[in-house]
Amino acid sequence: MLLGEHGVGKTSLARIFGGVDDCPDAEEAGNTYDRSIIVDGEEASLVVFDIWEQDDSQWLQNHCMKMGDAYIIVYSVTDKVSFEKASELRIQLRRARQTEDIPIILVGNKSDLVRSREVSVDEGRACAVVFDCKFIETSAALHHNVKDLFEGIVRQIRLRKDSKEDNARRMANTKRRESIGKKAKRFLGKIVAKNNKKMAFKAKSKSCHDLSVL
Repeated sequence: MLLGEHGVGKTSLARIFGGVDDCPDAEEAGNTYDRSIIVDGEEASLVVFDIWEQDDSQWLQNHCMKMGDAYIIVYSVTDKVSFEKASELRIQLRRARQTEDIPIILVGNKSDLVRSREVSVDEGRACAVVFDCKFIETSAALHHNVKDLFEGIVRQIRLRKDSKEDNARRMANTKRRESIGKKAKRFLGKIVAKNNKKMAFKAKSKSCHDLSVL
């Protein structure tokens, strides 16, 4: 489920996911986008709903808060107000689904508009840490990180719904594809973080970027 203020790029992200602009045969039903994608070597069927602004009824927005298996809260990095609204939506989601462990990704879209930026990467990351959700910046205009975003949603859902054995197997396969340099850097980072509280907080802040872990 896509949430966010008007004009932040929700529909653009959804259409890129659905392949609407690139493939005339892509399935689009109103503001719903249905597509099968391969994530970590396994097929997943993902349905993305872009109905938050379908009408102005409070009933619809309340319904959106209760029907998603995962949420993408989008703001524009060029609009501070949309960022503040995204924080409010995270609070509303917590109230609506307080007993459930629902995947939520905070998305700062329009990262290509560098000169118009009003919200820094650090602000977005800090917000994600405070509200205990994932974070990524995207550019729908350049298709930057859009694939990573939707694959990340699949991973977050799997981590919560699939068995520990299945997720451990996927993680093992992912680690096997990592370079030796990346493995060493990750290992040393964990050691340093354990011995330094400030580094531990920084590590937690960085982990909100990793959509492959809880």
